[in-house]
Amino acid sequence: MKRALAVGILAGSLAAVLAVFWLDRQAHTVAPPEVIAALPDFELVDDAGSRVRRRDLDGRPFVADFVFTRCKIYCPRLTAEMKSLGARLPAGVRRVSITVDPEHDRPAVLAAYARDWGVGAADDWLFLTGEKAAVRDLIRTGFLLPVEDDPGNVDMPVLHSNRFALVDAAGRLRGTYEAFEPEALDRL
Repeated sequence: MKRALAVGILAGSLAAVLAVFWLDRQAHTVAPPEVIAALPDFELVDDAGSRVRRRDLDGRPFVADFVFTRCKIYCPRLTAEMKSLGARLPAGVRRVSITVDPEHDRPAVLAAYARDWGVGAADDWLFLTGEKAAVRDLIRTGFLLPVEDDPGNVDMPVLHSNRFALVDAAGRLRGTYEAFEPEALDRL
């Protein structure tokens, strides 16, 4: 009888431990964010002058941001946040920075910008440019973010979002996250 009681207590304890483990695992399992939109096909150019199409990015998720090299206000901070984000991203997730000033930010300018930040393709980070209309259309209709010229503003001649965009391995936008809010970056 003592043995049966001991076995019962042991079985009950094991069941309780397994239940706690299962509940803890469920609490830490996060469902992926809903699909917001599918990115349209696009063709841009990277900082080495190579063509990059949307399908070239398929197969791996990426985080995108939108910057320009002449920016004196938000873009340096966005780039710094994107750089530090690299250490927090799971293996295989790349970063993609798309210029909002493609008439100025040609491949050589983006290459110098990446060098100045000590980052680039070796860090799984692409810097992309292209024709102004195509870039602006991609940002507005693909990433669903604003971008507008403000030529009277010397420090910020292009107004754009300070959000990072999460794109899944199938080229679908899963969310945008305020780059300057630590809680948003944690969710990302």
